[in-house]
Amino acid sequence: MVDPLSLSPEVASALTAGDPVVALESTIISHGLPRPRNLEVAREFEDILRKRNVVPATIAVLDGVAHVGLSSEQLDRIANDDTMRKFGYRDLPAAVACGASGATTVSATAQLAAAAGISVFATGGLGGVHRGWTTDQDESADLNVLSRTRITVVCAGVKSILDVPATLQRLETLNVTVAGYHTDEFPGFYLSRSGQPVDWNLDSPERVAQVMRAQTHLTGPETALIVANPVSASEQLDPVLHDEVLAAGLAAAENDGITGQDVTPFLLSYLVEHTEGASLEANLAAVRGNVDLAGRIAAAYAAAS
Repeated sequence: MVDPLSLSPEVASALTAGDPVVALESTIISHGLPRPRNLEVAREFEDILRKRNVVPATIAVLDGVAHVGLSSEQLDRIANDDTMRKFGYRDLPAAVACGASGATTVSATAQLAAAAGISVFATGGLGGVHRGWTTDQDESADLNVLSRTRITVVCAGVKSILDVPATLQRLETLNVTVAGYHTDEFPGFYLSRSGQPVDWNLDSPERVAQVMRAQTHLTGPETALIVANPVSASEQLDPVLHDEVLAAGLAAAENDGITGQDVTPFLLSYLVEHTEGASLEANLAAVRGNVDLAGRIAAAYAAAS
């Protein structure tokens, strides 16, 4: 059997040399943005890291092989292939065995990055506990994977369409460390603030790297470190507009009988449409900031290792 995990020459060389590498997910390329902007953004994120002398490792599964680090041609394929699927962690064994192709979500990207030896992963917003959990018990697979995967995830919180307080409580139960970056308040993905406090406020990439090293040296479960980095107030979605459109979207979903895993994509699309694209721009601003911070963290961690 062909090795199902393939590191690009650039990523393999950097990891061998102890140089900084940051993992990037690929679903934003395949399913999150319209063409041709999706490919432009994918290359932009990689360029942010390269300018900091950090190697980008965009991750995807192509023809049954999990690629950690993509060539320009592979990025183009992720962006333009209509048959590209979306793979979470649970899909990986079947995707490999069946020779399938798909972009990786947070759960799959985190697992594959950690398996490759990458310590830092940048994304937009995490999945979490869905609204109405007491009835539907719908929870993102992201949380379970992060409870047993040693990786630092730089994000803008969890998607604001979810139950943020319940998600934070669940992360506490799962022993996943959550820290704000220059904030005492958990960010709200499209919004700089969610109204929920965080216990730890880390003030520099070097401090984050110290936490990462402490995780390594302390005995305990192989859990993740979440670094919650808020989008700037000037680039966030207008909070009043956000709340109004989200309330309308939730009502529309209920009226249309949309339930389970279909709720999240429906609400995300509803927000983009009814904010005239402002939610998408806030999302991209958040990811840009997260990619840049992840690069600085990876560099600080590599320098001290």
